[in-house]
Amino acid sequence: MLLFATSRLLRAALTILFVMTFAFVVLRASGDPALLILSVDAPPDAIAAFRKAWGLDQPLWQQYLSYIGHALTGDFGKSMRDGRPAIDLVMERVPATLALTLPALALKIGIGIPAGIYAALHRNTFADRMTMALSVAGFTMPSFVLALLLVLIFSVTLGWLPASGNESPANAILPIITLGTAGAAIMARFTRSAMQEVLGQPFVRAASAKGLAWRRVISHHALPNAAIPTVTIVGFMVGSLVAGAVVVESVFAWPGIGRLLVSSVANRDLAVVQALLMVIAAWMVMANLAVDLAYGWLDPRVRSAVGATGH
Repeated sequence: MLLFATSRLLRAALTILFVMTFAFVVLRASGDPALLILSVDAPPDAIAAFRKAWGLDQPLWQQYLSYIGHALTGDFGKSMRDGRPAIDLVMERVPATLALTLPALALKIGIGIPAGIYAALHRNTFADRMTMALSVAGFTMPSFVLALLLVLIFSVTLGWLPASGNESPANAILPIITLGTAGAAIMARFTRSAMQEVLGQPFVRAASAKGLAWRRVISHHALPNAAIPTVTIVGFMVGSLVAGAVVVESVFAWPGIGRLLVSSVANRDLAVVQALLMVIAAWMVMANLAVDLAYGWLDPRVRSAVGATGH
């Protein structure tokens, strides 16, 4: 198990380094931030002074080595807009994003898994077809369309909920529903498929033939085996929560890291964008790492395969 965990940690570190490198190169290849922040009409001396102050006059490789060296010490640079440390600006927004994403994750799991199990146990019935029809509608509808539809119904027409801001807990209801709907639909379909595959396995039929109660067959034999593939989709959803919040936070004017990413990209604030992408990448990598470790715990064959191959 130690070798399994070590190999996954090394892979996670290399993935984060790759994301940081990719973001560094792409952001500098996309344009000169000095021209955007100072405007193209600024005097050449002012533009040159700005580039020198922020190290943009150095060769790209030298900028990269300086960035990586400082990042290893926890210094991700300062915002070109207000001079504050970029990581401080990002971490200030994390609680607001978690206030949406964690309840949305609970909504996805709390609705999607039971719905998928129910549909699998009532295969080809009206309830099954209705559940799958709703799930298709849920994950095919773009999040911004659903967000605007919810605002139109519950804010504009009925006046029950606020449409933007974060002044009260009521402001979070519509964003959470928007974030959770597609995930719950995907979870329902995936869980149904996993359960149906397990229910057709010989060991389930053998357990039933032994005279075990059907409830016990489901809870002690079918569900534990269906949990292994379901862990994959849960890990994917955890990893994509922060990235999915970008659109939702912009629509509902929610002050999280998704909205900060949009404004920082528009302002070409390199240090803040790089810090944001690093945090998002770390979140997704840690989610996938947790899935890998959960696989190793749920299925010993995974640990055995890693020990045999060494990676």
